[in-house]
Amino acid sequence: MKAAVYTKTQSGKVLAIQDLEQPVPKDDQVLLRVRAASVNPLDWRMKKPRPGVDVAGEVVAIGQAVTQLKPGDAVFGAGRGAFAEYACASETKLVLKPESLSFEQAAAVPIAGLTALQGLRGKGHLQPGQKILINGAAGGIGTFAVQIAKSFGANVTAVCSTKNVELVRSLGADRVIDYTSEDFTRNSERYDLILDNVGNRSLSEMRRVLTPNGRCVMAGAPKQMGMVIIRLVKAFSWSLFARQKFKFFLADLDRNDLAALSVLMKDEKVTPAIDRRYPLAEAANAIAYVEEGHARAKVVITFE
Repeated sequence: MKAAVYTKTQSGKVLAIQDLEQPVPKDDQVLLRVRAASVNPLDWRMKKPRPGVDVAGEVVAIGQAVTQLKPGDAVFGAGRGAFAEYACASETKLVLKPESLSFEQAAAVPIAGLTALQGLRGKGHLQPGQKILINGAAGGIGTFAVQIAKSFGANVTAVCSTKNVELVRSLGADRVIDYTSEDFTRNSERYDLILDNVGNRSLSEMRRVLTPNGRCVMAGAPKQMGMVIIRLVKAFSWSLFARQKFKFFLADLDRNDLAALSVLMKDEKVTPAIDRRYPLAEAANAIAYVEEGHARAKVVITFE
């Protein structure tokens, strides 16, 4: 099979397409014929040689302990080395794909969709009627968060750049702020919850626009590691002594939450948004495009 593999060179890591042996699933895994995968920051930050976590495809073989999936099932979820024609995934990290969803759409869901859902529901405790601000609303997490928050009955303010205003508005945001012309931290509006997917504003700035009992959930962080550490320490200390809470988190690849996202998509309350599609041969270009930080929604790797 063909697969994307990182190799070390004098100039750093290089992603190339290689011919590899088809993997064999462990007892608790299934083997997928990959139909689509999507790009996440993990795919260039990880140390493993085989990128690709988000995956959608067809089950072609199952391990001895697998009981809920069978060959022929169309599924999506989290796998290993998904930028390949075949990949293995744990049964506990996969759910059946809704028939109304394409493989490309399904592959866009796992990490971004789970981060949005868990950030809003689990960490943010979002309730109907509350006001939420989503910073970075046009990105992979943000496009899911806008739709999920609306499905929960929240009033959604979305922050994005000029070119993405119409996209974000089409997802159902009640108000869209173009950050190139308006600073949301200087407005008089107060929010019960801020979902920060960017990490480009200080905690003090975001604290200013939170309600007295508001929460700020951080799914994004500054690129400089020193700034990340300072941010985490400040968030922890403030949350100990103030009513306003600041939480940073990484998504948990939870099957029940994947199933919850599947229901939202079946009910047409959430539709994955895709910016660009790349064939496997151009996986390096796909990662480079996302790494630049200007991708809208999700970028998908496709397979013929």
